[in-house]
Amino acid sequence: MLTSSRNLKRAGWFVLVCMLAFPVWAAVEDDTAALRQTSKAFTAAVKKALPAVVAVQSEYTVSGTEWTYRSPFEDDFFERFFGFGPRFRTPVPRQEKRIGQGSGFIISEDGYILTNHHVVAEADKLTVLLHDGRRFENVEIVGSDEKADLALLKIPGIKGLPTVDLGNSDLIEVGEWVIAVGNPFGLMETVTVGVVSAKGRRIRGDDASVYEDFIQTDAAINPGNSGGPLLNIDGQVIGINAAIVTGDTGVRGYMGIGLAVPINMAKSMAEQMIKTGKFVRGYAGIGLQDLTEDIAQGLDLKVRRGAIITQVYENSPAEAAGLQPDDVIISIDNRQIYSSQDVRNVIGYSAPGTELTIVVLRKGQEKKITLKVGARPVAEEIVDQLGIEVKNSEDGRGVVITNVKEDSDAARVGLRPGMVILSINQEQVNSVAEFKNALSKLEGKDKVILSVKTDYMTYYVVLPLKKK
Repeated sequence: MLTSSRNLKRAGWFVLVCMLAFPVWAAVEDDTAALRQTSKAFTAAVKKALPAVVAVQSEYTVSGTEWTYRSPFEDDFFERFFGFGPRFRTPVPRQEKRIGQGSGFIISEDGYILTNHHVVAEADKLTVLLHDGRRFENVEIVGSDEKADLALLKIPGIKGLPTVDLGNSDLIEVGEWVIAVGNPFGLMETVTVGVVSAKGRRIRGDDASVYEDFIQTDAAINPGNSGGPLLNIDGQVIGINAAIVTGDTGVRGYMGIGLAVPINMAKSMAEQMIKTGKFVRGYAGIGLQDLTEDIAQGLDLKVRRGAIITQVYENSPAEAAGLQPDDVIISIDNRQIYSSQDVRNVIGYSAPGTELTIVVLRKGQEKKITLKVGARPVAEEIVDQLGIEVKNSEDGRGVVITNVKEDSDAARVGLRPGMVILSINQEQVNSVAEFKNALSKLEGKDKVILSVKTDYMTYYVVLPLKKK
């Protein structure tokens, strides 16, 4: 009887333990099921996009010089022991073919492909490899935009290609899942996962000539990923993988900070190029400055972020729309404006003729203004290329250089603030207006000749121009 009672107690304890443990097992099973669903979501997103992701191979030429010898006595032995070898050496130009690797993705069934400018910039020949094993050579560059690191390619004479689904990069949120797809180090169709770490990143400082609004992600991006898609959890492309940040470590690969160009910027460029064969940047004709805390307090504004208009150019779209100096831009087409770069990005990637609704603060009151975007003048593009800023001279002879962009062609040939530009391709310029008019005549040219005056002398410099 005692044994039976003990067995009953043991059975009771066993049942009690099972009952208490059941909710734990059930919770674990629920968590596992949720993870399975998340995993399936990633898999479905990749399967949806992968057939349209391509590898881009660029063949380019590297030029250099090597030294040749003209007799058996002109070798290292005679150079070391008799010292006369080098004077008989002959410099000979040398060229070497190299292959670069990148990624891209197909946006139309007739073969248009988006990638990065830096993937194709120096290419003599482009080859595209598809997911299904097909290989296409002599791929065309329809157009390229160095300032935003975007390029549009075309496989000629093709139909029925798989395409990606383009999302809306304005809708992404910090913290949401993203998937990077590409060919890092030549490893085809590599998939990595991360989150949106931040939005609106810039890596080229205060350079107003560039158009940057990067999506930052911790999804692993490495050399070869450039040009590949950054996907959301629905398999839609929301960015183009473009760069990594490594600091001063000297490391060439992933350090946890990857950058992607928002797809909305690329869509605007691609639509123009497919339709017209070229990309014309939008233009308003205003000078801008970030709205700072000090400026906001000084103007007694409630907002603390935005872009303040410092100048409205004569006969510009901004003047026609009624924008004024001291207006503070706080939104464009319902997009919040936090800096002057936001304004440049929105206007620069709006096709000429587009009407934008701009909300400004004027003397503390909100005012809606409709701006019809113009085409950016050729002179403005060339000024950006040269890397200089100028103003009218006091004596009315020439224009004075006020700023020279670091690492620009102008800086490389020795141009400095204070120097005076007297002429452009032998056309005298005595005002900023004449300077820009002369530059506008250079469309299609590959170089410009400037007559430059210093305190001591006048001389000519030649600067290269990139053909559009």
